[in-house]
Amino acid sequence: MTEQTPPQTPPAYPPAWAQPPRPARPAWQWGCGLALAGCLVAITVGILVIVLGVMGSLSAFQGVETGGEGVALIRIEGMILSGQSGFSPFGGWAGSDDVVKQIEKASEDKSAKAVLLRVNSPGGSAAASQEIYNAVTRAKKAGKPVIVSMADVAASGGYYVSCPADVIFADPATVTGSIGVIAMHEDLSGLLKKIGVETETIKSGKLKDMGAPTGPLSDEARQVYRRYINQVFVQFVNAVAEGRGMKRDAVLALADGRIYTGEEASKNGLVDEIGGLQEAVLEAGKRGGIKGKPELKRYGAPSLLHQLLGAQAVQGSQPIAVTGGLLYDEMAARLVQGALRPSPVTAQTRLEGQ
Repeated sequence: MTEQTPPQTPPAYPPAWAQPPRPARPAWQWGCGLALAGCLVAITVGILVIVLGVMGSLSAFQGVETGGEGVALIRIEGMILSGQSGFSPFGGWAGSDDVVKQIEKASEDKSAKAVLLRVNSPGGSAAASQEIYNAVTRAKKAGKPVIVSMADVAASGGYYVSCPADVIFADPATVTGSIGVIAMHEDLSGLLKKIGVETETIKSGKLKDMGAPTGPLSDEARQVYRRYINQVFVQFVNAVAEGRGMKRDAVLALADGRIYTGEEASKNGLVDEIGGLQEAVLEAGKRGGIKGKPELKRYGAPSLLHQLLGAQAVQGSQPIAVTGGLLYDEMAARLVQGALRPSPVTAQTRLEGQ
């Protein structure tokens, strides 16, 4: 009789629910992991911002100059600020140093028979606008016809730099005008007091902290700002009168800060012709003695970054938080407000005390 081997049964494993729980991770490990992830995100964002800023700041003169006769096309896009043009993740701005250099280069270029300014700006710094205005005036004195083509917006400082041109083109829906100057003061003392923040100021003179957001403006500081704004306003009015060949009183009648459409501006004398960029190009070629459609010469073509992101990515205003009474030249938000509710302050009131 043969001996039979009993069947072998697989070892019994405890059910999954009976497995002992894994030990919980210590709290410090979770904290270190979150901190490390936050650092990596911050470093990545910082590197991206630095790269975009550097590439944008180097974009001003990466264009190439064409060889034949043509029209110099110079773009003024975004807020007008002093210094170099540039780009940030929030938008681009037109630096007066770059724009002036391009205008001067076009003036010296014998193959550039005319200068065409494509303006798409709500304004910005009064001093930067004056520098570009003076460069346009010098180009005209050098014998270069200067034509302006207004895009979406050419208001306040955007109009300031346009008014000395020989001919100004605007689309019927272009936003222009806004001849005026504005300064704003933010009084944050109530908010600071509510959250328990106290400030102490040590100053060499009673007006040295003029415009600080830690308190209201004094009457004396308010008068200083008013005098400064009135002086710049008078300069603006005189520049428009000289550039457009208008009487000063006629400019004052239009200079209450309101905006005008291109169609309205063509009727009140602020704009010469209704038309777009193509019409302006043909007019520039005609005044420069070029037969047929002129070739465009670009001294400040967009950088590779701008081309990849698209034109709209580098247009608009640079959102700079400004306190302490920095002069604004009719920002875009004020333009919209002026369109909805015209300011009751007249030009004569602004000139009070001159």
